[in-house]
Amino acid sequence: MRVLITGGAGFLGSHLCDRFLAEGHTVVAMDNLITGNTDNIAHLAGHPRFSFIKHDVTNYIFVEGPLDAILHFASPASPVDYLELPIQTLKVGALGTHKALGLAKDKKARFLLASTSEVYGDPQVHPQPETYYGHVNPIGPRGVYDEAKRFAEAMTMAYHRYHGVETRIVRIFNTYGPRMRLRDGRVVPNFIQQALRGEPLTIYGDGSQTRSFQYVDDLVEGVYRLLFSNEVEPVNIGNPGEFTIKVFAELVNALTDNKAGVVYKDLRTQDDPQVRQPDIAKARRILGWEPRVSLEEGLRRTIPWFREELRKRGELP
Repeated sequence: MRVLITGGAGFLGSHLCDRFLAEGHTVVAMDNLITGNTDNIAHLAGHPRFSFIKHDVTNYIFVEGPLDAILHFASPASPVDYLELPIQTLKVGALGTHKALGLAKDKKARFLLASTSEVYGDPQVHPQPETYYGHVNPIGPRGVYDEAKRFAEAMTMAYHRYHGVETRIVRIFNTYGPRMRLRDGRVVPNFIQQALRGEPLTIYGDGSQTRSFQYVDDLVEGVYRLLFSNEVEPVNIGNPGEFTIKVFAELVNALTDNKAGVVYKDLRTQDDPQVRQPDIAKARRILGWEPRVSLEEGLRRTIPWFREELRKRGELP
């Protein structure tokens, strides 16, 4: 297959490039580098089945030659990004998805949309199944991402129903691993960096809010299986293991031998979900998929990468 991966220089996109190349496919990565980084794909330079196009997918997309599949992963993806890049976040979810779907229609390619657990908002149903419609504030600061992805799902289904495009939708839950941006702003990079510097980990609120953390290899496996499945409607891909932020902080400190402990700040980001846990019964049933990497094992694989990145920047000895 010849596959286009938008957002291909990002954290998730670059890991997908690796997987598709490892499976023998030809990969075209596309990224405007607004949050992506060519360092993530530098190891692929010169690969005979890999190419990179710097392009903003909110503009008309041209890719020479046939395409068998398009994986649309282009988007800012952290609360830091939503605050700094709100218009770009909305545009890539709306215009970018429209342009990518138009290319899929033209090339007769299968299209996979990277959606998100954020479509569920601050959920009133727990854990969250794909049948739950969500609890989202459309005018809050997180709404630019939540609603962009909800619109992208609607656009994807419209192209499937009206134009007959083969489409797939993955709803991605919290994913971590090597190549996350240091300035990502989410809890995994924040905690790991603080711990490696020997600082107390900053917990906002009382630490009782929960998250489910999925190692990147598990996500990539789920996405790969979904692309080659026959499922058109959304599928949750995430790890149902649920941890409070307090317990997660304690684990990071233990794995990094950080004695500084934690500090609590009485601050909650507007519309920040208090619980987040995927119901993955559908993925188990349709894809035969479930996560394999435990949180402790995933962190053991991730921490050395952050340590090396901080050393490169002169922030660690």
